[in-house]
Amino acid sequence: MQKRVSCLMTALVLFVTMSVHAAAAESSHNIVVNGQELTTTTVTKVINQNTYVSYWPVVSAMFPDATISWENGQSVVRANGLTMCVQVGAKYIVVNGRYLYVPNGVQLVSESVLLPAQVLAKALGAIVGWDGVRECAVFQSSGTPLASGDSYYYSDSVYWLSRIIYAESGNQPLEGKIAVGNVILNRVADSRFPNTITGVIFQPGQFTPAQSGSLNRTPNTESVIAAKLCLDGANTAGNSLYFVNPSVSPNSWASRNCTCVATIGAHAFFA
Repeated sequence: MQKRVSCLMTALVLFVTMSVHAAAAESSHNIVVNGQELTTTTVTKVINQNTYVSYWPVVSAMFPDATISWENGQSVVRANGLTMCVQVGAKYIVVNGRYLYVPNGVQLVSESVLLPAQVLAKALGAIVGWDGVRECAVFQSSGTPLASGDSYYYSDSVYWLSRIIYAESGNQPLEGKIAVGNVILNRVADSRFPNTITGVIFQPGQFTPAQSGSLNRTPNTESVIAAKLCLDGANTAGNSLYFVNPSVSPNSWASRNCTCVATIGAHAFFA
């Protein structure tokens, strides 16, 4: 697990190496890919301070061999070193078996499918920044495709994280499932708690499903996806270390001693 946390932090550092400027409103600013300004029409839109861009022109510029098809209600892009599934409205995309979080969902604007520029950059093994002079997003390929899910996710991490997510929040929205996973991983990274996922889950007196046996139930699909999203950096609970259901525990230790970071579905999250 320590190795995975280290890899995750390295990926996050690369992911935010260049910030994307929050340009205002929807526009048709062009995009620069590997030093060349795209000649195709693109759409740029800011949603909750995230710059969205038309994803296909960027993909086709960075991967000239890319093809796109419509399969099972989503677009599927294939190229050498890249398989990318994008569904309008979904809160994530799947790239080489990796699950990348899209908090505001995949957007459809003016018949163009838009993704957050930073998410798209990570998906393509690139970095992205903003050229204030030309007012456009600038993508630069790293030359290394996104590592596959088979090589990136440790199977035991997905196994245990998805089970605690399902046991604690199987009936909650995706954001709530991710938040429960965040609490587990935040504890792993905190010296006050065990430094492995299983150590955190089975720490005495912490998580009821570990004692009751409900942890052994097979998780639903969204709980597995939430676990992978967490392992790929998705975060809806900030630095929370605790969560409670206020209707069940209205006077919990966490609510009395910690700061509430978020309330998602039936759970309140505390740091």
